[in-house]
Amino acid sequence: MAARRALKAVLVDLSGTLHVEDSAVPGAQEALKRLRGAPVTIRFVTNTTKECKKDLLERLTKLGFDIAEHEIFTSLTAARNLLEQKQVRPLLLVDEKALPDFTGIATDDPNAVVIGLAPEHFHYEMMNKAFRLILDGAPLIAIHKARYFKKKNGLALGPGPFVAGLEYATDIKATVVGKPEKTFFLEALRGTSCAPEEAVMIGDDCRDDVGGAQNAGMRGILVRTGKYRPADENKINPAPYLTCESFPEAVEHILEHLL
Repeated sequence: MAARRALKAVLVDLSGTLHVEDSAVPGAQEALKRLRGAPVTIRFVTNTTKECKKDLLERLTKLGFDIAEHEIFTSLTAARNLLEQKQVRPLLLVDEKALPDFTGIATDDPNAVVIGLAPEHFHYEMMNKAFRLILDGAPLIAIHKARYFKKKNGLALGPGPFVAGLEYATDIKATVVGKPEKTFFLEALRGTSCAPEEAVMIGDDCRDDVGGAQNAGMRGILVRTGKYRPADENKINPAPYLTCESFPEAVEHILEHLL
């Protein structure tokens, strides 16, 4: 990694790091307030495809988090940007609650496949429709390829296994737009006047949050909440800059050692 500079930006994952569904991680709201007192820019970066940005912001506000819409950068936003660049009409395999983030994107006679977390679409007929479109030349765009995520009742499959199935069947590699892609992290920093070496990422996913951020030149802090499983920190090389019990502990470290 490049030489370190003074910390100017903190990127924070949402699901599993600040909250799990409708429950906040203990102490996370207060820790965020403390972090806001530091001279750093904060961005919230998420791969969630279960809801649009407006609904996500509403959920976080109800949980007591002081977050502005412009501070949130989602993989849905990144996917929409790519669709507009490519000027394609997607078959959208995303949750209905995510559809508002694609308002205005033409979807008639699709010539591209976009796949997020959409359990209601992951059945044979729909996957076969996607399969045939890809064979006919439609690009396969994965909003992200997470293996699994954390729900209140335990771990649950993410979109990654379904993307991998389509890749395997069609012999085509998906274009991934969310974490851990380097472009996602750089796009999240856009407008902050911060270089990757001046940023740290906090998240519960060793590969997508921490590994992705460190590959982009940032520091990565892994938290043992959400989807974290014992020894996750050993799954990436280089190892996380730091592994903490939770978001509040990560904030304490930043305030005491990185400013």
